[in-house]
Amino acid sequence: MSRTKLLVSLITVLLLGAAAVGGYGLWQKRTQQAQGEQFRIEQLDRGEIVQIISANGTVNPVVMVNVGTQVSGTLQKIHVDFNAQVREGQILAELDPRLLQAQVDQDEANLASGQANLKLQQANWKRLKTLYEQEYISRADFDAATQAREAAEAQVALQQAQLRRSRTNLSYTIIRSPVSGIVVSRLVDVGQTVAASFQTPVLFQIAKDLGQMQIDTSVAEADLGNVHLGQEVSFYVDAFPDHRFVGEVKQIRLNPTTQQNVVTYNVVVAVDNPAGKLSPGMTAYASLIVSRKPDVVRLPNAALRFRPPAEKEQEPQGRGGRSAAGAVVYQLRDGKPVAVPVKTGSSDGRYTELVEGALTAGESVIVGLKRPAAESGSGGGTRRMF
Repeated sequence: MSRTKLLVSLITVLLLGAAAVGGYGLWQKRTQQAQGEQFRIEQLDRGEIVQIISANGTVNPVVMVNVGTQVSGTLQKIHVDFNAQVREGQILAELDPRLLQAQVDQDEANLASGQANLKLQQANWKRLKTLYEQEYISRADFDAATQAREAAEAQVALQQAQLRRSRTNLSYTIIRSPVSGIVVSRLVDVGQTVAASFQTPVLFQIAKDLGQMQIDTSVAEADLGNVHLGQEVSFYVDAFPDHRFVGEVKQIRLNPTTQQNVVTYNVVVAVDNPAGKLSPGMTAYASLIVSRKPDVVRLPNAALRFRPPAEKEQEPQGRGGRSAAGAVVYQLRDGKPVAVPVKTGSSDGRYTELVEGALTAGESVIVGLKRPAAESGSGGGTRRMF
């Protein structure tokens, strides 16, 4: 073989080798890009993380007084209506007093009769006492006179007590407000008969002070350990969805309620209501603030849940997506997910505080896999119809 042919063959072999190496490199680069393009990534940032406990409850006055009646009768007059401001001792309503007045008159007459009888027995006792001292009558006669006088005295005392009871019942026909406040509810009308037999009927409901309200919320037993007195609470109501009200935990009632095997506790939240926007019975959507971190590095919670496919996952540090430092997130390096151990702190449900780890704000982490175009419906493929 001539030198020229040998040189041509050598050059040909070198060109083919270079083409093969370049083709392999290009194929590997495209493969890595294709692998990297299948992951969704998101950057870490700095911001506030507020850890909360969500609870719903009802807005109620701090003191709600049910005003009833201790005597039966027909309502003759009603002096107040809904939303009326009342003072302590103010007359709210009046019952028909005629039957009770007649009872008072009868007891007064009985008392007068008893007092007259007492005078007679006292005079008789004095006469018999003089005769007994002069030994004109026996001891038995004098003792009988003494017993008659004492019985008359007891009868008068009994009649006086009956008269006081009747007068007290008569005074109950005038129903007065026990506290100063606002009439929230009026449950009776003029002419209605109320019967106070075994259960006192409620005529009015009076809220003592609507400037101070409270929310009775239900907190699950799993969250009760993070609730403490004085804890800050933020909430809103349907009437003012864009306004955030603020309160604090006033009481944790250790009386559990169990419904469908779910144990909850009543947590009372104290609320100031100077503007009067909150009304009794409103539903409050409360957030009990457990912790507030104003400026921390935030990890997306989706990154903490993400686990790459087994064939693309590098060997993690630890098992089950956990490491000795805590949780594990994944970064995309050279088109492949690489496990990065991190230590986390508070979470608000969307972001989690990064306490320790080889990550800083601005770096990216994998939060999930991209759906193929055919599955997401964004591509030009044909959907299968079932």
